[in-house]
Amino acid sequence: MSTVNLVYFSWVRERIGKGEETLELPADVVTIADLLAYLKTLGAEYEAALEHENVIRAAIDREHVAHGEPVAGAREIALFPPMTGG
Repeated sequence: MSTVNLVYFSWVRERIGKGEETLELPADVVTIADLLAYLKTLGAEYEAALEHENVIRAAIDREHVAHGEPVAGAREIALFPPMTGG
């Protein structure tokens, strides 16, 4: 297991009900996609926030990454909805 600080933004934060948390990730959480699937098992609020996981954007240590990116060694993972232009 590895410990990582998760930060949530915008409606992801609103639906989960917290801005950040520190979690111990199971050994089978290897990629961002695995992380999203794992988080959805933590409760209805996570499931609601990550229901359409394909639109969730991720950053590892403040660098945008694809869902296939490994999470090993990450200190911080941020999850947020798509950016909107204006």
